[in-house]
Amino acid sequence: MPTPYPPLDETRAQIAAAAKIAGRDPAAVTLIAISKTRTAEEIAPLIAAGQRDFGENRVQEAEGKWPALVAAHPDIRLHCVGQLQSNKAEEAVALFDVIHSVDRPSLVEALGKAMAKGGRRPDCFLQVNIGEEPQKGGCALADLPSLIEAARAAGLPVIGLMAVPPADIEPAPYFALLAKLAARHDLPGLSMGMSADFPTAITIGATHVRIGTALFGARA
Repeated sequence: MPTPYPPLDETRAQIAAAAKIAGRDPAAVTLIAISKTRTAEEIAPLIAAGQRDFGENRVQEAEGKWPALVAAHPDIRLHCVGQLQSNKAEEAVALFDVIHSVDRPSLVEALGKAMAKGGRRPDCFLQVNIGEEPQKGGCALADLPSLIEAARAAGLPVIGLMAVPPADIEPAPYFALLAKLAARHDLPGLSMGMSADFPTAITIGATHVRIGTALFGARA
């Protein structure tokens, strides 16, 4: 029996409510618990409560804490949600089940080679710089068609698009734009929405929401 974990129960209830508003099945929304900087001890209560999808930013940090947890719970799925360096492609392909931050041709090439070499093919989201912010990762809107073409040619299993809207601005128009772009390119997945805005993202079609603070509390 799963052990109750109130923040997880509350988040799941909010996901279900938002899905209901949109006439969607809550089961179509994957909750990714963002566990970057969190210890194995902090993560354990969520695993005990039945959470199985977790997100990390850095390959090195994930390598340090997840192998033992995954060995104990083989159904855990790990998501790479942070910027990924091309020279870490092999490690990322070996460790993660889903990569959300594919944003440039050099990374596409490195991941394609790593998948061919390792025989493992994590699902991939292409990250779009939806607000055209110079400090953020993600490909430019104008470059998305060529990046999709390159990723498919390299054999990456591209399942959708990912974005982080600008902070402190109403996110709905940015979520809607990402959904429009995904539909245009026949991509079913939408990785969008975090602790502050995931209900809005779900009403606009998010299939994966990335939630840290609402589950773990604010970072020190």
